[in-house]
Amino acid sequence: MIQKAICLLFITALLLPGCESKKAAVVFQTDFGLKDGAVSAMKGVAIEVSDELNLFDLTHEIPAFNIWEAAFRLQQTAPYWPTGTVFVSVVDPGVGTERRSIVLKSRRGQYFVSPDNGTLTLIAESAGIESIREIDENLNRRAGSGDSYTFYGRDVYAYTGARLAAGVISYEQVGRLISNDSLVKIAYQKSVIQNDSILGNIPVLDIQYGNVWTNIPDSLLKRRNIKAGDSLRIAVYHNKVLVHSADYRFVHTFGEVSRGQSMAYLNSLLNLSIAINEGNFSDSFAVKSGPGWRVVAWKVSR
Repeated sequence: MIQKAICLLFITALLLPGCESKKAAVVFQTDFGLKDGAVSAMKGVAIEVSDELNLFDLTHEIPAFNIWEAAFRLQQTAPYWPTGTVFVSVVDPGVGTERRSIVLKSRRGQYFVSPDNGTLTLIAESAGIESIREIDENLNRRAGSGDSYTFYGRDVYAYTGARLAAGVISYEQVGRLISNDSLVKIAYQKSVIQNDSILGNIPVLDIQYGNVWTNIPDSLLKRRNIKAGDSLRIAVYHNKVLVHSADYRFVHTFGEVSRGQSMAYLNSLLNLSIAINEGNFSDSFAVKSGPGWRVVAWKVSR
């Protein structure tokens, strides 16, 4: 009877709002692809740490060695995940070298486990840094992996991220504090107003459709009194070389222009973007993305 009563109390607690067991989330990002077992191995390590963890994928289709795109995808995604989420990002062309392995804690209380190679450039700016710890591999490395130098994603990052998310270790047990200012960052053109123009970067493409996304927010467009229906001149540069320049009607959405017509609009992040309705702008005008790509936009008379 006592055992039955305990079971009933346990079941009741699970059904009551606020009494559910809250499991930590680990979100993985890599440039590994899904053609082999690398991602599965990382998840296996995490589940071996604790089968109570919730494991999710951000993406595993970061172009090979593209640290910048990894940085952008973290910034794009992290705001929609709750406090306490642990992100494990592994785009690591310097694997096995002297580059540091770190965990950044943001001011929102999220954790980012990554090599210190520029991957955390944008999340540090957008979410803010509470502190950074260098992973102590003497304590936070998968047992028996000491002779492995080419799969830190499995042996150090997934293992440390899972232990942190599961509460096996505290954040303080990750390793020693390092200076926030010592974080490796990638240089790029930030969005700024300069005279009558707005300068910005092309951080990434809307890859499925070839739309070109900038980092120029709607707040800067409003400061220059740019609104739907206006005409914008947008010039695109790569490493200071002009690649493309044209005038674009600034619209709310794709259906406001004819099929095959170019347009400017706000993307889902409320940043200025350019596209061809039912076409591929990137392919049509050889415009790509990355820290070396820059845009200049200004309002023109129609």
